[in-house]
Amino acid sequence: MQKSWIISVITVLFASSLASAEPFVVPAHSAYTLPDAEAAQFRENQPATDWKHEKNHIVWYPRFTTTGEVTCVVAMRLPIGMKSKLSLHVGGASREVSYEGKGDKNVLVDFGAFRIAKVGYQALELHSENPVTTDPGDVVSLQLDGPAAAGVQANQKERRNAASVHLSYPQPKDIQVAGFYCEASAQEDPVATYYMACGWHRGYFGMQVNSPTERRIIFSVWDSGNESVSRDKVGAADRVTLIAKGENVVSGDFGNEGTGGHSHLKYLWKTGEAQKFFVTAAVLDATRTIFSGYWFHPEKKAWMLISSWRAPKEGRYLSGLYSFSENFGGHNGHLLRKAHFGNQWILTSDKKWIEVTTATFSHDGTGKADRLDRFMGVENGQFFLSQGGFLNDFTEYGTPFERPVRKTSPVLDLPDHTKK
Repeated sequence: MQKSWIISVITVLFASSLASAEPFVVPAHSAYTLPDAEAAQFRENQPATDWKHEKNHIVWYPRFTTTGEVTCVVAMRLPIGMKSKLSLHVGGASREVSYEGKGDKNVLVDFGAFRIAKVGYQALELHSENPVTTDPGDVVSLQLDGPAAAGVQANQKERRNAASVHLSYPQPKDIQVAGFYCEASAQEDPVATYYMACGWHRGYFGMQVNSPTERRIIFSVWDSGNESVSRDKVGAADRVTLIAKGENVVSGDFGNEGTGGHSHLKYLWKTGEAQKFFVTAAVLDATRTIFSGYWFHPEKKAWMLISSWRAPKEGRYLSGLYSFSENFGGHNGHLLRKAHFGNQWILTSDKKWIEVTTATFSHDGTGKADRLDRFMGVENGQFFLSQGGFLNDFTEYGTPFERPVRKTSPVLDLPDHTKK
């Protein structure tokens, strides 16, 4: 009798616990719109508004760690008395539900249960089934419950960028690195992507997709000091100074990520074509170094100077060599970014070439828990970096990789521009 009573109490408590469990909530501000990435307004901790719903749907990408049924409820807002019809698409299944607005109060639109057949990222798409003149409502959140919701993971933050991913290159001891050579080729090319080939302790050099019709080659060098936002606050003693720049290169200031000197060349580099970058350090004395960035122009078949900067409070060669891939605009952070980085070489101060064939993977804070769709590897004899796309591949932070040896060092015919 006592044993039966204990079992009954445990059963009641377990059932009560399940009944009182809160659903997993994914805010609207971490969703995306497809196919137009700018088809709604997303603001932190606010409903998604101004949904251009005729040809676009809203999508979340939760990551499921278990299979089974998941119950899906979408919280919506719509003026009192207005009606809307929506459909939710999950794993090949869809369901339509109509609802009526309650003004500033959320309406919980229950789409019922869907089957999650495999673990990993899954697209949950909210479609409007209304005429173009009918407001489908503002989207507040997605709520997940049921067995498959156990252990589910999804970005909760307003930042919708894919994680930034990096390659760190080892630097041989007891050498002075006067030059760093690296080739980069984009495999995917969404707008708001920066593939950076030659990074070092004082700057970075790579290629960027700024719009569907504009691409750039970018070379930037940081100032001395600790100012991180405004270059107006940086005194002359800490500022890098432009020494020279190439034809049609634009130069200026940058801030908000440290401060420094920026330069870029507008050029429609081609996806899939290797771009060649070479950064150099010329030490003037114990407190000054000139850093220069050279890029091989594919059409002119010649190396050109992007820009050259004198850095104060330096007096060192290159160190902390790395490459990275960055998604600098969150509106399309759901899209896949991928680039190859290969044929890395170090030029020592005594004019010897050393091939770099190993690299270590790392990522920014977004890649720690918010976005696990980030990884690297070796492909076609080169390292690659990939992020976004909500793929189910990911690489552990700090994982080392090795690419095949090429043995043939670069042959560079650089323009003479140095002015000290």
